[in-house]
Amino acid sequence: MKKNPDVSIIICTYSRADLLRRTLMSLENLLDIHKAEVIIVDNNSLDHTVEVVLECIGKLKGKVNVRYVFEPRQGLSVARNTGINEAVAPIIAFLDDDALPFIRWLSTVTNAFLRYPEAAAIGGNIIPEFATARPDWLGKSLELPYTIVDLGDRVRQYPRRLYPYGANMAFRRAVLQDILFPEDLGRKGLSLLSGEEAWVFRKLRKKGKRLYYIPGMTVRHHIAEDRLTKEWIKRRYYYQGVSVAKEGKGTLSMIRIVSKIGLKLIYITIHSWFAQTPGQSLLHECRKESIRGSIETLRLKDVEPTYE
Repeated sequence: MKKNPDVSIIICTYSRADLLRRTLMSLENLLDIHKAEVIIVDNNSLDHTVEVVLECIGKLKGKVNVRYVFEPRQGLSVARNTGINEAVAPIIAFLDDDALPFIRWLSTVTNAFLRYPEAAAIGGNIIPEFATARPDWLGKSLELPYTIVDLGDRVRQYPRRLYPYGANMAFRRAVLQDILFPEDLGRKGLSLLSGEEAWVFRKLRKKGKRLYYIPGMTVRHHIAEDRLTKEWIKRRYYYQGVSVAKEGKGTLSMIRIVSKIGLKLIYITIHSWFAQTPGQSLLHECRKESIRGSIETLRLKDVEPTYE
């Protein structure tokens, strides 16, 4: 294993020990894994995560350089920032604890940053692995909330409204020196708060940084059975709305958020007239939940709303 790694792979985890085991054991198959370090950030898990990590460290000894870090403060953003602070490599790659990277994933990451020196961050394909059959209502328009990403087979800059997703993203360490993940956003325990990734990539874009989609940077991402329900996806959209409202800091920001909510209301009202399929009707309901989440967050101010 290389003394000074080229890539720090950060895997943040919370109480998903069995899925984490599968992800960790898959890493020994990666090309160039000897050039990387793997940092497991345990975000105060309630299950047997520690035992699983120690088991995997033993099995991977001499093949994969794995370090375990415990972070007692709850929150995915907190865990990611802890991982960044622990990392020593010039490239930092994030992998979800339920994602399986393809064999060339790591080599694709390093080669992409060499080939595109202007790239500040990169992301790639995220292929779903459904725990049960894919629901009929889960159409193309609902794929992004499930982190299903396929932007084609050529390298390109991400379109304005898209960016790399946390299950499969990598950064030059230098760009994260003054931009860390906002710790008031992102998952906390079982909460579905989000928005932290969008916040980071907006900051990078404002600095003129480029984000590249790399098609060969591919992972397979597990989608649990309890997420394959209409109730879960509506809850996911609700907390997306909460996250949007929580980003509001200052009068101008609040005015922008309120204006955006008004435009969304007009948009979904018009589109509801043309909803013909169950999937389109569900998307309409989800968008209403997002607006409700934003409105309730603004109304309650310092109290975080809950989905009911």
